[in-house]
Amino acid sequence: MTSELSTSEAATPTSPPEATPSDPRRGNLTLAAVLLAVLVVPMSISGTAVALPAISSDIGGGASGQQWVVNAFNLSFACFTLVWGSLSDRFGRGRLFAAGAATFAVGSVASALAPNIVVLDVARGVAGLGGAAIFSCGAAILSSAFDGPARLRAFALFGTTAGIGVALGPTLSGLLVETAGWRPIFAVQAAVLLVVLAATPVIGLGRPAGDAAAKFDLLGAVLLVLGLLAAMVGIVQGEPWGWGSPAVVASFVLAVALLVAFARVESRRPAPLLDLELLTHARFMALCLVPVAASFGFVTLLTYFPTFLQFVAGQSSAKAGLVIVLLTIPVVVGPLAAGRAVGAGVNPLVVIWISLGALIAGDLGLLLAGPDTVVAVIAVPLLLAGCGMGLSAGLVDGQALALVPEEKAGMAAGVVNTMRLGSEAIAVAVYAALLTGLVTRRGEEALAGVDGVGNAADVIGRAASGDLGQALAAAGPGVREQVAPLVIDAYNSAFHTTLVVLAVVVAGLSGVIAVLLRRGAGAR
Repeated sequence: MTSELSTSEAATPTSPPEATPSDPRRGNLTLAAVLLAVLVVPMSISGTAVALPAISSDIGGGASGQQWVVNAFNLSFACFTLVWGSLSDRFGRGRLFAAGAATFAVGSVASALAPNIVVLDVARGVAGLGGAAIFSCGAAILSSAFDGPARLRAFALFGTTAGIGVALGPTLSGLLVETAGWRPIFAVQAAVLLVVLAATPVIGLGRPAGDAAAKFDLLGAVLLVLGLLAAMVGIVQGEPWGWGSPAVVASFVLAVALLVAFARVESRRPAPLLDLELLTHARFMALCLVPVAASFGFVTLLTYFPTFLQFVAGQSSAKAGLVIVLLTIPVVVGPLAAGRAVGAGVNPLVVIWISLGALIAGDLGLLLAGPDTVVAVIAVPLLLAGCGMGLSAGLVDGQALALVPEEKAGMAAGVVNTMRLGSEAIAVAVYAALLTGLVTRRGEEALAGVDGVGNAADVIGRAASGDLGQALAAAGPGVREQVAPLVIDAYNSAFHTTLVVLAVVVAGLSGVIAVLLRRGAGAR
């Protein structure tokens, strides 16, 4: 990699793209505005899932329509993150951050007023579009507005705030659903973002100097968004449509073709949407892979471990939710702890290696979980997995953006968050496919010797989806007591195998990160 992306030069850019806060009070207001917006985005992601049953009862839509209430937001977020980041480098980060907050607010208002599931799905996609801008432009604003210990603190708070949003989203949404219905969830999000919009003049809404705004790569943006969209649709729909179905295969083929075309276009652009040289910066890419490892080691557990607790351990949804607090607490406190450690002189890479080790140890430690699970036994593995996510959140963003020139901070933030969100979709899809396949195979083997099962395929399918009650109902009244321990054992065994696979994936990614870091150190 050329020296233009070195840490030393990136730390002292010669021509900042726009004004940044010049006094502590303005800097604190800027930080508060960014963090308040950042809080809403993960709350919307984690909290909306809680409202799905209430949404279904009110406006219907079926399983597919309900799934896209979540998927539309995630796909829009992942596909537009890099575009917003690159746009912010050209048109001004404060300006684009405000546009993102306004877009999210509009999507939230439309969601609150949605008369049917189609309108709600579209509105959630609009909100995801705004969320992408909040994360990319927000991170770039912090990178430009602060330096030294102040930047370290800002990104620690960035990670902590995102963790608080993830942890509080389901709880607050559940309370709103119980007391006022599902629509106020989105109305509250819109109200919070109106407060953010009122504070955006503090950030600064000016354009960057020069003619950067005239050089936006529209063709590159279209190819990238369509390519990522095709890939994400294939990933999300792989399980329901079948991974070998023509539609899924066509989605992946189209994605490859569009992304190859995007790379060719970018290599010839004087002012590309994505500077491909950034992807050859070994240290930067190593840091980008850390949240990918967290997607496999943490996000999958956050998504599916509650189902395991209910299906295998027989816990209620309320108790399962309380147990998951052990997984989310470190995500709230970890970023600040990591920031303080680095501020006290600890090498950031040491903290990152501890986080990766904690992910592996946490995943493997959950092999202790089973039908007779005692919370005290799995508390440490859950806390370790949470630390694996919490210690690196925020820290990775700050360290990665410090490696690039300030005028490319938006682009760099877009790359980091695209890999973060894209890997989450991939990790969850891979987990679901692997677990479903293992439960199906082991369930078929277990039920082969049982006579009188009403519909074995239906029993296994419902078990694979995590619905024990429906699985036993499909088995028939005469064999429920015989079938129950068999399907529970099949699910438990499949879950343990999947945990090992997740740990291996995180270990493999850690090895790649180590190689890239070594290569980056050698290139200095």
